[in-house]
Amino acid sequence: MLLNITYRGENSTDLGYLLHKNPERPQVFEMTFGKAYVFYPEASERKTTATLLLDINPVDLARGKLGSKEGGLFDYVNDRPYVSSSFMSTAISRVFATALSGRCDKKPELVKQKLELEAEITMLPCSGNKNLIEKIFVPLGYAVEFSPCLLDEKFEGWGESRYVNLKLSDKALLSELLNHLYVLLPVFDNQKHYWITGEEVDKLISHGEGWLNSHPEKNLITARYLKRRRNLINSALEQLLGESEIAADEEEEEKEEPKIPLNDLRLQAVADAVTASGAKTVIDLGCGEGRFISQLIKSPQITRVAGVDVSVPALEKAKYRLERLPERAKEKVNLFQGSLTYKTIALWVTTRLAWSR
Repeated sequence: MLLNITYRGENSTDLGYLLHKNPERPQVFEMTFGKAYVFYPEASERKTTATLLLDINPVDLARGKLGSKEGGLFDYVNDRPYVSSSFMSTAISRVFATALSGRCDKKPELVKQKLELEAEITMLPCSGNKNLIEKIFVPLGYAVEFSPCLLDEKFEGWGESRYVNLKLSDKALLSELLNHLYVLLPVFDNQKHYWITGEEVDKLISHGEGWLNSHPEKNLITARYLKRRRNLINSALEQLLGESEIAADEEEEEKEEPKIPLNDLRLQAVADAVTASGAKTVIDLGCGEGRFISQLIKSPQITRVAGVDVSVPALEKAKYRLERLPERAKEKVNLFQGSLTYKTIALWVTTRLAWSR
């Protein structure tokens, strides 16, 4: 997850003063969801680039590390740790807090000086609506460039993904650029990692001061930022516009395609491959909480499934999951505690596989 901020012009290394980050010294920041790194891949008199890199551990997120919902917010197979989203917005507010507020004690004259700035955001999710990028950023004066990402470079026939690499260019104050990114990156994120409460209204009003109330897409930005929480949206618009009632025809909330989790797609693909092989009996080694088993037994072709896992708590969750299935489906499944490193289990699996043939 990368954000590059580039300043082109005389004494471009002054970007280090504005960001309060020394170009000669990389820095590391501990976040609740991972680590943030700041470094300068280029620092010269005419061009200086500062990079904010987020390193998020997907396993920690899946297991419910501090900062996620109880029990884990994400599946193990998920794009969230790798795309620019609400995590990046949170990192900006933490790592560039002083620059975000428009302060520079060593060179205060720079704060009010418009600079030739570029911001490059990698893997920004668009949910298939790339026109939204221009609707959001062009009214703010940015020159917008973006390049779509292929689903897989080896299989171009699969088409484009829902992600783009975005580049914004403008002569602007650095604090303005950072505040725009802080507010607008979560607008493209439908799966924010934090709870949406009244505090988010205050943050939106604070960081949107001076530009959001005049933005032609202010209703759309507000609705997406606050995750379509009607009471919060009305509160924010009332403060922005001085109105308590917002006419329905003034709102522009987009209908988005239903989002299928990547892990669900993976499980379905494996289940399809198993049934396509003609198999009738299946042993799921490392069945975990039984998600794949509950997907697999929907096929009438499958007559028996054995689930094996070393974790007793995982098997208990699998048992609970299967209890909610129809009786005929439950009768197909047997769960066992064990590991292939146990000789008895290895012998049992070998026997079962030979017997299945």
